[in-house]
Amino acid sequence: MKTKAVRLYGKNDLRLEEFDLPQIREDEILAKVVCDSLCMSSYKATHEADIHKRVPRDVAEHPVIIGHEFAGELVEVGSKWSHAFRAGDKFSIQPALNYGNGPVGILSAPGYSYRYIGGDASYVIIPNEVMANGCLLKYTGAGYYPASLSEPLSCVIGAMHANYHTTPGSYLHHMEIKDGGHMAILAGVGPMGLAAINYAIHRTDRRPKQLVVTDIDQVRLDRAELLYSPATAAQNGIALKYVNTGAMANPVDELKALTQGKGYDDVFVFAPVAPIVEQADGLLAFDGCLNFFAGPAKADFKALFNFYNVHYAYTHVVGTSGGNTDDMKEALAMMGAGLDPAGLVTHVGGINAVIDTTMNLPSIPGGKKLIYTHIQMPLTSITEFETKGKEHPVYAELHRICTAHNGLWNIEAETYLLTQNYELNF
Repeated sequence: MKTKAVRLYGKNDLRLEEFDLPQIREDEILAKVVCDSLCMSSYKATHEADIHKRVPRDVAEHPVIIGHEFAGELVEVGSKWSHAFRAGDKFSIQPALNYGNGPVGILSAPGYSYRYIGGDASYVIIPNEVMANGCLLKYTGAGYYPASLSEPLSCVIGAMHANYHTTPGSYLHHMEIKDGGHMAILAGVGPMGLAAINYAIHRTDRRPKQLVVTDIDQVRLDRAELLYSPATAAQNGIALKYVNTGAMANPVDELKALTQGKGYDDVFVFAPVAPIVEQADGLLAFDGCLNFFAGPAKADFKALFNFYNVHYAYTHVVGTSGGNTDDMKEALAMMGAGLDPAGLVTHVGGINAVIDTTMNLPSIPGGKKLIYTHIQMPLTSITEFETKGKEHPVYAELHRICTAHNGLWNIEAETYLLTQNYELNF
């Protein structure tokens, strides 16, 4: 079986290549990748290469396939796993295996560490350890992109599960956000912030009574409010408010005033910016939990923290990096039940767009960039479909379909795109 894949050879050295996959062993599975959602983590791995903790030291000699937010369908199942999976099953993968025998040990992950599996490929071989760790997950919902986006959604699910609160006089930690509490999501209208809003207002087991989302980009705030409106949140008992802190003289005081001065029980930081971390610290209520969600690119990232409040007001900080397998299962179950993550997607492209997009991801505006790996198509914003449709009928039809779905990517658009000639160069 030949595959076409984007492989990492070294720092800033990505190559789109076609090569033969080996015959699968009895404990492996051959799979077709349909789509992959590009992630900042791939940008970091590309720029760090062999010093990245998940990338093998010998990547120059044994290149790895990048991409870890992917979905597709199984093609051939080795005999060891034929009791659990069958050809035609749709799947997603939890990339954080926590498996000690992978190429880089316990931090091994598809999309970083393996020669024959990663999301930016047409076909891959799923190694035994993925199944052995319960990380090959079936998806029974419509389409493919929701399953691809279940990985980023699992990251925000894991973050909210990782928060904790205490009982004075006791050493017990009560895991989770505070039910009926005040929550703030700072720098919260990027792709991952949107996923957090979507999850927070639609989960059924516990919810904040107030959710305040901040940013300094009014255009992105307006889009977030259109996608996840205060009216929708109110139907689920949540008072949702979008706030532009760029116009505030004293953001901490003004944001705390929205809680009558009490502060916030759960504060999530979605940008690795020291002033935002310090702002989050200032917003914490008694026993407030600060979750530093955003992963910094620099190993010496630091910010001030009020340790007087740590001692006397029980404030505390946690950090999460990715979700676990249970978080992925929760995400897939919510997708299968109808939770649509389409609001995260702003651009669509083919496998030929992966290298430039990954290398320049921080400078490309918008949300998630969704790649269909069997298609040749430049990275294209959904807002560009109308203009490009004047010269290409496929774009014109994509514009028509997305317009009928409130300007969002959707299952109908995906289905249409996947019926086009895979080698068509848009």
